[in-house]
Amino acid sequence: MMSGQQEKPGVIDEQMLQRAVEEQQTRNTEGIQLEELLELRLDYRNILKIYHLWSFSSLTKLQLDNNAIERIEGLENLTNLTWLDLSFNKIEVIEGLQTLVKLQDLSLFNNRISVIENLDTLQRLQVLSLGNNSIAQLENVIYLRRFQSLRTLNLAGNPICEEDRYKTFVSAYLPELVYLDYRLLDEQTRETANAKYQYAIEEMRQNEMQEQQAMEAQKISNEELQLHKDAFVENLNGAQLFHSMFADDPDAEKLALLPGVDALLEEFRSRMEAVCMQMFEAGLSQYSRRSAEVESFFSCSREAVAENKQKAAQIAADFESFRRLKTAEMHQIQDAVQLETHLSVCRQQLTHTSEQLMSLELQLVDQLEDVYKEFERNISEMLGGFVEFVQGMFAQCRDLENQHHEQQLEIGLETLEKVLKNELEEEIPDDLAMLLVDKDTLINAANASHDTHLMKIDNREDVLRTHTDSWIKHLKTEIQEEEVKRNRKRISEIQNYIRFVKEELEDMTLPEQR
Repeated sequence: MMSGQQEKPGVIDEQMLQRAVEEQQTRNTEGIQLEELLELRLDYRNILKIYHLWSFSSLTKLQLDNNAIERIEGLENLTNLTWLDLSFNKIEVIEGLQTLVKLQDLSLFNNRISVIENLDTLQRLQVLSLGNNSIAQLENVIYLRRFQSLRTLNLAGNPICEEDRYKTFVSAYLPELVYLDYRLLDEQTRETANAKYQYAIEEMRQNEMQEQQAMEAQKISNEELQLHKDAFVENLNGAQLFHSMFADDPDAEKLALLPGVDALLEEFRSRMEAVCMQMFEAGLSQYSRRSAEVESFFSCSREAVAENKQKAAQIAADFESFRRLKTAEMHQIQDAVQLETHLSVCRQQLTHTSEQLMSLELQLVDQLEDVYKEFERNISEMLGGFVEFVQGMFAQCRDLENQHHEQQLEIGLETLEKVLKNELEEEIPDDLAMLLVDKDTLINAANASHDTHLMKIDNREDVLRTHTDSWIKHLKTEIQEEEVKRNRKRISEIQNYIRFVKEELEDMTLPEQR
């Protein structure tokens, strides 16, 4: 829409949106809610700032071309967009598009963009128009290699197009491209490009492959860690707890220099790791059973709701059949008394139907409550058993630490006695010599280290307990809130239906009054 008088650049407001929606309304879109609208045109409206679009969550196509937009913003809720036109604006930076992961066609033609960037999440992109901008670095095109679906690219009118190697460079580095600057890329251009940039492309492919492998490895690692966290046993599949006990413990570093303590530490590490692995394996096993229990609960709940809905639908269908029959009969009645008699019968049947539907909903509430109570009992017993098991395992960790402490202290005291008597044959490191001054110094250092280790074990146990308590509390709250929401919605549906039918009955009149 081109207005005759140039308006002052402004923000998208509700009045502008209402006007745009009304202009685009057809017979098929009349009465449609904003969140259901699929296409919206806001071109030629002198828009300076994108705003107020969060309600249009179902939009698949949005035109914002030929405005005065300086910054891409306010589009984060339009996650269903597949087509977006921001051409002929004053945009300098590509930004604000991260959430539009379904976008396939994007036009930023005729803006002030100098760098191709911030499009990483748009992996479905097939068409990209960046013509008539200020892109001056030809190497910036390499950024587009990450878009495997990109087939059409327009860069015409940018400074990079003035370079002699422009076409061959783009063809070489974007081998999946079909159209460049509105023209089909011919085989001869591709062959020339491949020959010219063969070695550079090959090296880049190797680097990309390595990066991809590293990303996949990191993804697998992250997924594994998340699984371990969900099972409450992260970092228990090895010697991580053992190493954390000795981290930031200067006294332990000095005590480790005592003769024979290195073998003692290795045995301690091995036994600690074995205990931690028992907790880890138990956690994964319990997580599997717990997940199955949760899925079973939700499955039973869904089945109960579906069965109840089917029964309610049948009750409503039976009433509607009755109502249609009675309505047909009432349309033929000429006598007011007789009409009122039929209406009274309909009202009684409606009341009965309302009572049936409400009773059915109450039955469902009771049924779901029984299912929930059984689930709560099962999951609490399951989680309680696991917590009790790991408490025993952490107690074993503390026992191992106590044993190590006693053995280490015994070695320390024996070494101190030899030092004091000048009977120690091997040379003592300076760090260890600081502890072997007297008995109190040695014992204080050993006790401080011991307390640190016990604290680390206690902290890890507290983390596990906190996570298990938080998980079950969150799950119970979520289930209860969802059930309250479902029940309120269902009650509202029944009441609205009954109210609607009552109003229909109230509108029934004699033929001469119609």
